[in-house]
Amino acid sequence: MHLLETIGNTPLIELRNTTASTEGRLLFKYERGNPGGSIKDRPALFIVTEAEKRGLLKPGGTIIESSSGNFGISLAMIGAAKGYRVIILVDPKTTATNLALLKCFGAEVIVVTEQDDSGSYHKTRISLANKLASEIPDAFRPDQCFNLLNSTAHYQGTAREIFADCPDNVAAIVAAVSTGGQLGGISRYTKTYRPDVKVIGVDAVGSSIFGGESHSYLIPGIGLAWTPCNVAVENIDSVYKVTDEAAFVAARCFARNEGVLMGPSGGACALVALTITKQLSPHDCVVCIISDGGDRYIQTLLDDAWMQSNNFSIETSLEKLLALTGTITPWSIHPDQNANYKPELKSQLCVPASTQTINENIDEINESASRISFIDYITEHGFRMRMASRSACMRPLVKNYMKNSRQQKSRSRRLFFAESIRRLLNIVRNGC
Repeated sequence: MHLLETIGNTPLIELRNTTASTEGRLLFKYERGNPGGSIKDRPALFIVTEAEKRGLLKPGGTIIESSSGNFGISLAMIGAAKGYRVIILVDPKTTATNLALLKCFGAEVIVVTEQDDSGSYHKTRISLANKLASEIPDAFRPDQCFNLLNSTAHYQGTAREIFADCPDNVAAIVAAVSTGGQLGGISRYTKTYRPDVKVIGVDAVGSSIFGGESHSYLIPGIGLAWTPCNVAVENIDSVYKVTDEAAFVAARCFARNEGVLMGPSGGACALVALTITKQLSPHDCVVCIISDGGDRYIQTLLDDAWMQSNNFSIETSLEKLLALTGTITPWSIHPDQNANYKPELKSQLCVPASTQTINENIDEINESASRISFIDYITEHGFRMRMASRSACMRPLVKNYMKNSRQQKSRSRRLFFAESIRRLLNIVRNGC
């Protein structure tokens, strides 16, 4: 098996110590198990593979990307495996460990120290990456912020894995948002096939993806000063914003009380997921996406001196973690009303033509993915599409689903299609 074939199929683990028997179950989709150590392996490989198919990335070419760490590490690993030159633009929030990993895989690292108008580094990183891509021959920009293949990767992969492995009683899925890939892809799949499941987005205090004031914050790999195009806000039921301290302390508490290492974004998501779990009955469960492992944050998150230098608590008791859940409340229960889309950024940041070309074809790609997922959804439950095709009473439902699959924009349509799938399954199980 080739290294890159090990990406995906990460474990779903259940936590036992932080939830009571009278509360819901808490499950972690633990993405540390990918060879590059994070969930970013999935979209990185997906985008690179698609670029190769399209002739946008040729043998001996150069991959140039803006990344806070994990996506860059994934690209560096893939570049080393496939023989590409890789240039990654990071910022001062990138940990020393991540910088070392990037260089270990042979990536060239540029640290961008100029802040943008929001107090972050995203715009300056992206702008410089686009400039370099236009100047370097045979360069390709994966462009995770604006490339819709980012969310498609999670629609086809991560989301399908979750529902294949999860029990039927999933009440909610919790995921962080930055470039919007994982939250966008998972939410689209969920609201297509399981609209009864709540999709919860987690953002950082200081990010304005879902409105609010933009200012600097310390949590890496989460948040933006605008709503990325990969996030379809109509698919998100509610959003929580978590402070730096709460995210870092929660991650340390889960390491100490559950033996699960995670980064600050994972700590933020896990804290929100635990809070929701405590509002549920034992019959229900919450799935939380843990994007990476805490081993990349040994010099920050896991270092008492660093925590104290930022005036963060170093207490890691279960009581401290449970107390934090009492501080967590939704930022918005109507995320679609708070979206902060800025379409002008595409021209201001000089988004490359390759991204625009890919995005022009993405509806066709998503339609294909939707059909594949529909068939897989049936087969993963132990049924045969051959049986469906022979059933006269099923043909109208299948035909209608396929005819209207590209039009699944409103919640009412999603509900209809989800109900159609359930009817199909019942027919296959029980006959007409």
